[in-house]
Amino acid sequence: MHFSELLFLAVALSMDALAVSVCKGMAQKQNSFKNMVLAGTFFGGFQALMPLLGYLLAFGFKEHIIAIDHWIAFGLLLALGLKMIHDSRKGECALEEKPFDFKVMLLMAVATSIDALAVGVTFAFLDVNIFLAASLIGLVTFIISALGVGLGYLFGNKLNSKAELLGGLILIVMGSKILFEHLRAETIL
Repeated sequence: MHFSELLFLAVALSMDALAVSVCKGMAQKQNSFKNMVLAGTFFGGFQALMPLLGYLLAFGFKEHIIAIDHWIAFGLLLALGLKMIHDSRKGECALEEKPFDFKVMLLMAVATSIDALAVGVTFAFLDVNIFLAASLIGLVTFIISALGVGLGYLFGNKLNSKAELLGGLILIVMGSKILFEHLRAETIL
């Protein structure tokens, strides 16, 4: 997987965190740099950790399912993409009274990074430097989440569903690309 593809994937994975960060920003009485960094740290940290966990969990099974790995990657990314598109259609954002409470942030960080866990499983079947991929996903998510809090404060509910829709579409395109490239390579051989 090329660096540009990893970057594209990192942006797609960060869209759930962006949508939540926008909601967090909307709940602020005034914009806070501290809250921007806090959201970036929680969401970026978990988005970096989860692909590593997924990779480690799946790596042991690699030899047993290598013949269908491209279908697994496609299926996981398609399912995640469709879920994000479905979620984007709701177009709403539940504002909490304490949007940056530790327990709330922890729960939201785990919830928004489950897709990164699935992508980590996919990485076990691809030619990917897992440490570069996880670091890039975490860094991109940190930046996008921090900016999302600021954007949420400034622009409100308009960005929430569009971010998830874009992320879902990107994941579907990435899954289709993986499947297409593998099937094309099989026909050439």
